[in-house]
Amino acid sequence: MSEPETPPSGPGKAPEPSGVDLARVALRAAREAARARGDVAQQKKQARRGGGLRSGARADRRDPMPLGPAINRLIAERGWEAPAAVGGVMGRWPEIVGEDVAKHCEPERYDEDERVLVVRCDSTAWATNLRLLAPTLVARLNEDLGHGTVRLIKVNGPGGPARRYGPLRAPGSTGPGDTYG
Repeated sequence: MSEPETPPSGPGKAPEPSGVDLARVALRAAREAARARGDVAQQKKQARRGGGLRSGARADRRDPMPLGPAINRLIAERGWEAPAAVGGVMGRWPEIVGEDVAKHCEPERYDEDERVLVVRCDSTAWATNLRLLAPTLVARLNEDLGHGTVRLIKVNGPGGPARRYGPLRAPGSTGPGDTYG
């Protein structure tokens, strides 16, 4: 923006700045000084962070990552590949074993050291059926997760009713839980 010129007040004399013109010049000088101080402060702040000046045009290790790659990197760094894969299987259980089996049998836990998947069934008949299907399921799971991830499927039947402790119990008796399993 150009400054309006005032007509010369006399022959050969330079125009004298008015109060408004002086204020504009002072304001411009103050803005430039503040901008320079801000640039210096920003450079010092970035230098303290160890980065120096950043252009922002290129990828940098300090740039934020999308959530998926960040989680994948964390899983790889911590060595959680097998537990994370088995956790995914537990979420996709109906797809792997079929809807009918999934209605009656559900995975409970995975022992990473023993490579054993523990499954609980809602009846002894379904537990027996799943024990017969276990070798096929182990093969299917290892095909999906990688060879040797699941070595054995341990099938548990339904839990018995809650045990009631009271004065009419015989010492050492396990009660009606003896018939379950």
